[in-house]
This record gives sequence, structure tokens and C-alpha cells, in this order.
Amino acid sequence: MSKDNSTHLSPASSRTLILGSSSRYRKELLSRLNIPFEVAAPEVDETPHINETPRDLALRLALAKARAVASKNPEAVVIGSDQVADLEGQPLGKPGNHANAVKQLQRMRGKTVIFQTALSVICLATGFEQTDLAAVKVTFRDLTDAEIESYLKAEEPYDCAGSAKSEGLGIALLAAIDNDDPTALVGLPLIRTCHMLSAAGVKLL
Repeated sequence: MSKDNSTHLSPASSRTLILGSSSRYRKELLSRLNIPFEVAAPEVDETPHINETPRDLALRLALAKARAVASKNPEAVVIGSDQVADLEGQPLGKPGNHANAVKQLQRMRGKTVIFQTALSVICLATGFEQTDLAAVKVTFRDLTDAEIESYLKAEEPYDCAGSAKSEGLGIALLAAIDNDDPTALVGLPLIRTCHMLSAAGVKLL
């Protein structure tokens, strides 16, 4: 899905770039592009709406986060992103603690989970707005309770959707990953981010 409400854009290379996220993982990923940016935590209620699909939830929150930060920084180019783990149509958010993480991983073992990672880039000054989704299919091994406990004690991934950090030991939980934007699983799809920033006028190379 891609929504583009852009008008004729003026060069944005001199505009401030803001990552509208408090996620350390997204900050690290965006740092890989070696361009200056600021970080601002969006104040957005992440409660799912009644009957809202994980896909729609991720898209709505990514856009809401970008708009929340952009409203306070209208001249800046703002990135918003959100990830929701989709288990058979049910959203799995961040577990927050050990007990919830155990329950999540027990539900996911032996199954394929779609990590819906949504991205929005906005610049109010130019009228630029794009939103897209990178879906990553992740198949979990049929994990034992002992393996789940061992993993959680080692990684403590309680701030990660679906309790899995694929960039670390979490890769040992998995049987397969199917995606077209590898960094999407970590939290920010950098291929799509580069495309959107370029479209917004941000010079990357």
C-alpha cells in the first residue's frame, strides 16, 4: 500500500530530519544512512480499535506518529513507523514483561507470524505525505518451554513486538524469514525509507 499526497516539492536537503520514535532499534537503523537527524517521541495512543486488523493498526499508528511530530515541526521531514506482529489475524504487541513474553512465544511456536511494519514520511511545509507497509513472514520453530526460557533470560526482548529480536539470539527461534526489505523485521524498513526520503527531497548520496 502506498499513499502519496505530495505536491511539487522544493529541495529538502536543508530541512531538519526527525525520527518520530522512542525506539532505540529504529534510531540505530536510521543511523546507518549516515545523515543527520533528530529524535522526537510521538505522543500517540497505541490502543487498537475494535476489530482493527494488525495491518491497519500498524499503518494507522505510523501515520499518527509522523503527524504528531510534524504538527510541532512543520518545516521538518518526519519519519513515523510502527510494527505489529500478526498471528492469525490477532495483533501481538510488546510483551512488557517476562510472563507475557513466554505466552507470546508459546502461541507463536511452530507457526508463521507476519510482522507488519508500517512507515510514514511527512513534511507539512511541502505537503508531502507517503505511507507504505513492509510485511515480513516469520516462521517459528516448534520451540520447547526450556528454549523459550533460555532465550528470554539471555535477551530480555520485552520492548519488541512479538518478543523476538532477530538481530540477536532471536534468530535461533526461527525456521524461515520471507521479506523484501530485511531491516523491516528490526523495526524500520530502510529500503522504503530511502525511497520516501528521496521523494521528499532529502539527499542521501
